[in-house]
Amino acid sequence: MIVVMSVGATEQEANDVRDMVKSFGLSPHDNYGTQRVVIAVLGDVGPQRDHLMSKLNLMPGVESVTPISRPYKLTSRESHPEDTVIELRGTKIGDGSLTIMAGPCAIEDRDMMLLTAKTVAAAGATILRGGAFKPRTSPYAFQGLGIEGLDYLAEAGKETGLPTITEVMEPSQVDVVAKHSDILQVGTRNMQNYSLLTAVGKAGKPVMLKRGYGATIEEWLMAAEYIISAGQPNVILCERGIRTFETYTRNTLDLTAVPLLHHLTHLPVVVDPSHATGKRWLVRPMAMAAVAAGADGIMVEVHPRPDEAKSDGEQSLTFDQFADMASALRKIHEEVRTLIKDPFAMAGPVRLGGASKH
Repeated sequence: MIVVMSVGATEQEANDVRDMVKSFGLSPHDNYGTQRVVIAVLGDVGPQRDHLMSKLNLMPGVESVTPISRPYKLTSRESHPEDTVIELRGTKIGDGSLTIMAGPCAIEDRDMMLLTAKTVAAAGATILRGGAFKPRTSPYAFQGLGIEGLDYLAEAGKETGLPTITEVMEPSQVDVVAKHSDILQVGTRNMQNYSLLTAVGKAGKPVMLKRGYGATIEEWLMAAEYIISAGQPNVILCERGIRTFETYTRNTLDLTAVPLLHHLTHLPVVVDPSHATGKRWLVRPMAMAAVAAGADGIMVEVHPRPDEAKSDGEQSLTFDQFADMASALRKIHEEVRTLIKDPFAMAGPVRLGGASKH
């Protein structure tokens, strides 16, 4: 359930509500709006729900108490009506601007990383991506440079001024990756690795959670719930395609996830057309479609010589292709940003004064 405090409610009144929640063996979680506090009640309240709700409704400073219908509490827009906006080095994600994450699938050497970083930055990328630890289907494929690659990524980010993102594969890697990168990425194979989700949630850095290739929307949001409940509210959701019976593309890109997630959750949503399609010539049109559908951003793979890439070269864009696509995406974004509105976000049951998506 969520407890909406009145405008002007005192901190003592909010503390009294938190104490009441704790007395029932539950956990309070604060969401701060521009004018008031919303306290989410976490845990299994069971048959005590009506009793607790009646007590909370009578407490000073409480405006309303509402059950949350979703199994994901902190991720739900019901508990957090305002959009989550993440700011890193002056770059914002989820504020209505267009986020473009770009860089190589795998960091191969220092010169390649620096060249790619400078090129994508000049073409309009807002976040630099690069893989240091690579989960590959084959144990014989290139597995990444590891910590050496992290050093190159951090250097490239510093050189260009771009925030950086890279994947972390296991809990033991979290600290070292967090030291080198601004955003921790959890890949599709690890979406339900709950020990990893908890570890990245405690690392103090924003997290991008990719959808599992066989995961439902609800399973995906429940995975995000692990990260937020561990202490990290700044989570980005990344749609990267799901596995279906179709085999011509690498995966099937589920663009309905974009408006659906904006309706269900307050978290930013980006789309990865590189992994979704697996084909270089399909990346541009699907990136354009993602922006038209209202995505907060895209993530694409870029390489100076894709045909020579050690990882996913067939889906990596050339420098010229990326620059052309980035220009097209900005034009589409300007056209659609004011057209895409979510009625739930605009007229939902709890309104804290934030703007709707785009």
